[in-house]
Amino acid sequence: MFRAPATALALLLLASPAPANDGFGGISATGLHFAQTDAIAMESEDLFIGLDRIRVTYTFRNLTDRDVTGEVIFPLPPISLQALMTSDFNIHEGDRENLVNFTASVNGQPIPVTIDRIAVIEPPWDEARPLSAQYDTPGTDVTAAIRAANLPMTIDIKSLTDALFIKTPEERAQLTAAGLAEFYDGDPAQGMPAEVWPLWSIVLRHHWTQTFPAGQTLTIAHEYENRPPGGLFYWQHPAEEGWATDYATRYCIDDSTSRGLAKRLAPSDGIGVAYNLAYVLRTANSWAGPIGDFRLTLDKGAAENIISLCADGVEKTGPTTFEIRKQDFTPDSDLEILIVTPPPG
Repeated sequence: MFRAPATALALLLLASPAPANDGFGGISATGLHFAQTDAIAMESEDLFIGLDRIRVTYTFRNLTDRDVTGEVIFPLPPISLQALMTSDFNIHEGDRENLVNFTASVNGQPIPVTIDRIAVIEPPWDEARPLSAQYDTPGTDVTAAIRAANLPMTIDIKSLTDALFIKTPEERAQLTAAGLAEFYDGDPAQGMPAEVWPLWSIVLRHHWTQTFPAGQTLTIAHEYENRPPGGLFYWQHPAEEGWATDYATRYCIDDSTSRGLAKRLAPSDGIGVAYNLAYVLRTANSWAGPIGDFRLTLDKGAAENIISLCADGVEKTGPTTFEIRKQDFTPDSDLEILIVTPPPG
């Protein structure tokens, strides 16, 4: 019998936006974090979001007559090891230190970025929990306990489970008591292998120390691979009750977009592939005042793809691109973007 923790089962269901369980997990994205400050204003933000790439260029101004130094942080949300074990994930196979190939520059010059790994026990799933909470309160930090147990801070499941399987019975009991892992002996005679479930998640945090010169502007740019979740997607018009109407609300799928989805997917019996892109905008509110000049460019990847999101002022600028411009912008919500592609072939 396949046994998985309840949290793993919830994550498996979340990975699939379609009625079937053919889904894959992924990573939502956010902007740069800085300690809440009235000293540094964000004069402009130029944000590009594509299916496989995110690029952002900021212009900051130090509003004071003194240099301001602090830590600029770009975190990824927790990556659940349980979810990695129960569903496919839209991330690099195996593991690598710079998981999403994050790079940054200041005034056009590349800068070195430190990448930390933190282990957390995430809070129970709450559908009403805002997207930004993944970054603000990712969970209980258990990094010290994982290191003390001589376990690797990796998302490579094989190397991690290998390290857990060799633990002695006493060590297994300690890990279980601490809520860090679950072990099952299995029954070889019944064809049931032994199992182990790591219960923590890994947070990757990119950061560097930055000085903002007194009274001057500074341009900071960064980019990285976009790895959104998604899965098989079914649509018909009008939308069916249940998950389809929930999707229509979440991504503001209006009548015209609904008809377009049904028409585009009709040759494949209403089935396509959906990508669920998420971007936390509200991190911009930690800087002084609103964003002076905000530009968002969305690229749906191919002309035949369909994009939908809840936003006003969206203008089509090319075969695959759309743009939103705002002045003195204070984000009061985060971006959730749906991109639907016809099935391959």
